[in-house]
Amino acid sequence: MNSNKLSVRLKTVAKYVPNGARIADIGSDHAYLPCYLAKHQKIESAIAGEVVEGPYQSAVRNVKAEGLTEMIEVRMGDGLEVIHPGEVDCITIAGMGGTLIANILEDGKEKLSTVNRLILQPNISAISIRKWLLENGWELINEEIIEEDGKIYEILVAEKGDPKRPYDNTIDIQLLMGPFLLKKQDEVFKKKWLLELKNWQRINKQLEQAAQKPETIPKRRELEYKIKLVKEGLHLEETERS
Repeated sequence: MNSNKLSVRLKTVAKYVPNGARIADIGSDHAYLPCYLAKHQKIESAIAGEVVEGPYQSAVRNVKAEGLTEMIEVRMGDGLEVIHPGEVDCITIAGMGGTLIANILEDGKEKLSTVNRLILQPNISAISIRKWLLENGWELINEEIIEEDGKIYEILVAEKGDPKRPYDNTIDIQLLMGPFLLKKQDEVFKKKWLLELKNWQRINKQLEQAAQKPETIPKRRELEYKIKLVKEGLHLEETERS
């Protein structure tokens, strides 16, 4: 992968960046995404943020090698510390855990007043991001799920709006599995959740067979509830009853 040829994962993130956006790519690593967007004349400017010295230096080198120092500024800092209020209108955060992404957004909330779009790609725990969006006035407007090199990724796109709009009375299932993804239920989506279901059932069985310890009870209840939600989401409950 390089700034000419992105991974499928980052190319999916890129397609949701509005034309002419001023973006901040948080955890930019090699700055491949902002370089790609700049070279395709899709953005006005970019800030590539990185908290680790090695990737920061790599991003600086790549931006310089591509001749894009006028359009892309590489900054070192933690999360949204790298941007000032009003500097950007679109933020991308890709390749981290959902809980970490939600924490980055929470810690930098004051920087989001002029941001119109968030494009977020968690490696795990997308539910953490959906909950944060719901609680902070951001409306989930689209979701995509892809598989690349044997790994499954979700991409979440949000804008300021009505955070409750994508959800209905099955909100627990939708927060876990994704309201847009649930409606589509493509093959990658089904593969992900059948694998998760199998894993959770295996863990639950191990806990069940272990000596009954009080500390395992909350974990078992949580697992059983998630198993129930996934079965309902995939309509497996009806299949089992029929």
